[in-house]
Amino acid sequence: MKKLLFCIPLCLFTTTLSFSQVFTPPTERIENPMLWADVPDPDVIRVGDTFYLVSTTMHLMPGAPVMASKDLKNWQTVGYIFDRLTDSPKYDLQEGTVYGRGQWATSLKYHDGKFWALLAPNESGHMGDTYIFTAPKAEGPWTIHARLRHFHDATLFFDDDGTPYVFFGTGEMCQLTRDLKGVVEGSLRHYFQREEDERGLLEGTRVIKHNGTYYAQLISHVYAPGRHRREVCYRTKDLNGKWEKAVILESDFGGFSYLAQGTIVDTEEGDWYGIMFQDRGGVGRVLTLSPVRWIDGWPMLGDENGKVPATMRPYKSGQPETSIVCSDDFSSAKLGLHWQWNHNPVDNAWSLTERQGFLRLKTSRVVPNIYLAPNTLTQRMEGPMCTGFVALDLSKMKDGDCCGLAAFNGDSGVLTIRKNGKTLTLDMSELNVHLTNREKAVEKVDEKVVETVDITKLFPNAKAPVIYLRLDGDFQPRHNDAANFYYSFDANDWKQIGTKNYHCNFDYRRFFMGSKFAIFNYATKKVGGYVDVDCFQYKKLSANQ
Repeated sequence: MKKLLFCIPLCLFTTTLSFSQVFTPPTERIENPMLWADVPDPDVIRVGDTFYLVSTTMHLMPGAPVMASKDLKNWQTVGYIFDRLTDSPKYDLQEGTVYGRGQWATSLKYHDGKFWALLAPNESGHMGDTYIFTAPKAEGPWTIHARLRHFHDATLFFDDDGTPYVFFGTGEMCQLTRDLKGVVEGSLRHYFQREEDERGLLEGTRVIKHNGTYYAQLISHVYAPGRHRREVCYRTKDLNGKWEKAVILESDFGGFSYLAQGTIVDTEEGDWYGIMFQDRGGVGRVLTLSPVRWIDGWPMLGDENGKVPATMRPYKSGQPETSIVCSDDFSSAKLGLHWQWNHNPVDNAWSLTERQGFLRLKTSRVVPNIYLAPNTLTQRMEGPMCTGFVALDLSKMKDGDCCGLAAFNGDSGVLTIRKNGKTLTLDMSELNVHLTNREKAVEKVDEKVVETVDITKLFPNAKAPVIYLRLDGDFQPRHNDAANFYYSFDANDWKQIGTKNYHCNFDYRRFFMGSKFAIFNYATKKVGGYVDVDCFQYKKLSANQ
């Protein structure tokens, strides 16, 4: 069967250069943010000529994405540390949810020819156990090696003699047994005490060893006058000795506030780079790249003024352009690694093979709203601007079914196609979810329907109703993290619908992540219907487009 639309299954890029850069090939510049998308809590290592990065994705599955790059500019997702978490029905959107919880702050290491990852879901009890995973290569397959007590925002560290340690929380550490399956009795201790004005947690620990010295890097939240969020570093030559402290980065950047939390990594030639995240509102927490200057034995991040630079040359030139957000024509028999499900998917309710070249999303559970809908498929939105649209075949929807495209978050702007009897309507609505504090259960969803269009008689071919839904995001400074919504019947003539410049909100109390493109289909009356997604067409836009 022919595709409804020719969809390029590649990541699309548009780069607009300033006058001062016009004679520099775009591949020769890294513009900060290095990854202008939600990639928080990074850990970065280098193995040979490849850098590997892991980030937090909480309630999204598969989880703990591993990304790879040769040049610190072009990144692509190469695997996930786990496909799903199964300790509670909350991961299946039943008996609560794990919005804003799930996998946090994974630590990535390479030791004795194996990759190791340590993570602890931000949960209480058994759900909050620390997992240690291992794999022969970064792409996987990853297997669970051990489960330990909860370690908050922890890092795994192997000393030169192979002794394993965990550094976690605000200045705590312990030694692990050689098999990494237990804690050495009596080894738990604080290796530093925070200063009086550091009233917030010092967290996001990352530990390296360089020239015989141990370095622990942490984000420090300081509330004293004239002090800001910053990255601090503690160092020692003896793990049982005294640790010294220095501030290695205290910089605002790009019209946003101060940034911190991340790590430093070396190149094959011995140069060093720092990768730190910055909160940027609705798009989420983005990654910046800085040079590292070793001064008096301290890894100082930033340029000669200690500031994050606007642009940098990539570590290596001539690399192919890749991205962690991609278009997709769904012609593969396997789902692309650029996609993640909202919570654990229902495996028998989606298919890439039942209709060649289409993603089929089936209803599998009657639910009242998108926040409880199984098999919602997501990708990050990106700055400075981006646009993405889906092509949907609606011919097999059942009465009460709802499908569409959303700027998905605790506050969501949503394009919803509803089947009511034989009538199809398109709504643009604003949703606000209320979650309980403990179980993250959905208490209620406030919905404001801004505009409704009866689309039943508008399809060029009524027997094969196909619609295109588009979402544009604008995350430039002072542009209010705006999203705009459109629909079309031919992917050429677009009609705007609903709220103009809908504000994409970042709320750490609920989702604690940036807004996502979300493709969804759920039943409100009876299961058995489905929609076929022909493609997701995506483009990242520069600030001048």
